[in-house]
Amino acid sequence: MTIAAEKYKEQVYKMSLRMATSGLVTGTWGNLSARVPKEDLVVITPSGVPYAILQVRDMVVMDMNGQVVEGERRPSTEFQLHLAIYRARPDVYAVMHTHSVFASALAVARKPIPPILEDLAQTVGDGVPVASYARAGTEELAWAAVEALGNRGAVLLANHGVVGVGRNLEEAFMVCQIVEKSAKVYVWADLVGQPAILPPGEVEALRSSYLQSYSQAMVRNYSGVINRPGNDR
Repeated sequence: MTIAAEKYKEQVYKMSLRMATSGLVTGTWGNLSARVPKEDLVVITPSGVPYAILQVRDMVVMDMNGQVVEGERRPSTEFQLHLAIYRARPDVYAVMHTHSVFASALAVARKPIPPILEDLAQTVGDGVPVASYARAGTEELAWAAVEALGNRGAVLLANHGVVGVGRNLEEAFMVCQIVEKSAKVYVWADLVGQPAILPPGEVEALRSSYLQSYSQAMVRNYSGVINRPGNDR
C-alpha cells in the first residue's frame, strides 16, 4: 500500500471518531470515506464496527470499481453511494453520511432545506434537496443521491439521513454540521413564522466567495492541521 493511502487511512479513522462524538451518528450507523488523489483509491470505514473500538487497521481500501484492495473488514454497506458520488463529482475528495436528528426528520418529511442561512449557502449552495427514496446500500440509492446532489455540497436521503461532500474530510464534516444546524433552525423558524429564504443572487455570491477564498485556505491547511500533535480528536 502506498504512503498516501496509509495517510488517508489514518485521516478517515480520526475523522470517524470526531463524527461519532459530534452527535451526528449513533451506534455503528453512518460512514465516511476519502479519495486518495491520483491513485483511483478510496479509503472507507468498515461495516458494523462500533466507533468505540475502531482502529486504523479496520479501514478498508477500495478501487473505483468497488474491489477491496486492502483490509480484513467488509467495507461500509453504503460503499456504492460513496463511489457513485466520486465518479460523478471529480471535485469531491470526501463523503460523509450521517443520521443527525433534525436533518433526518426533514428527510422523513421529504422536505428540502432552502438556503436560509449564509453558511448553508456558502458550503452547500442553493439548499439541500431530498433524493428519491431507495433502500439503503443499493445502487438505486446511489443513483438517486447523485441525481439530487448535482453540484451541491449536501443531499438528504428520503427516510434515511444526510450526505455531505467536500474537497477533504474536514470540509465534508463541516458541511454535515452546518446542514444539521440549518435543519434545526428551519424547523424552529417554521414554528414561529415564515422562514425567509435568501435570494438566488445572494446565494450565488456567497457560494462563489466561499469557494474562491475561505475554503481554499482550509483545503491548503488541512493536512497539516489533522496530523499536527494535539489535534487527535
